Amino acid sequence: MVTFLSMVAVLAATAGERPALIVEGPQPPARVSRAVVLTPAEGPPVVLYAAVNLTDRALDTITVMAFVFKSDGTLKARQTAPARRTLEPRETKYSTLVLDGSAIDATDVIVIGINQAQHAGSDTWWKADLQHAAEAAVPLKKP
Repeated sequence: MVTFLSMVAVLAATAGERPALIVEGPQPPARVSRAVVLTPAEGPPVVLYAAVNLTDRALDTITVMAFVFKSDGTLKARQTAPARRTLEPRETKYSTLVLDGSAIDATDVIVIGINQAQHAGSDTWWKADLQHAAEAAVPLKKP
């Protein structure tokens, strides 16, 4: 049986690795603390990220959004990861997001952040529109 850690080890052994930029909305209950883009010899790139609960309450669900920018700063694609379940208070968990929504070039810039979170037992969602922060992180280059 292939485990998550063995999958990451295989990706890392056969992959090029580069950092992803991290953005966040105002007063987030959770944030991405580390993110790297792994590019395997075959298949789409994968973002390996660490999500940390910044609160003293369990988070039931978080969602992560990735933005792909061309090297000139033009937004090329947006992709939302499947929801990450259960982050205990102050806990950090690692997850992945497969960037299979569009072709990714080696010069593309990947930006990632948590765009939604919900505390356990709550009907209220914290939400952030990350696109402006992502665009600010990868400004357009004038020709």
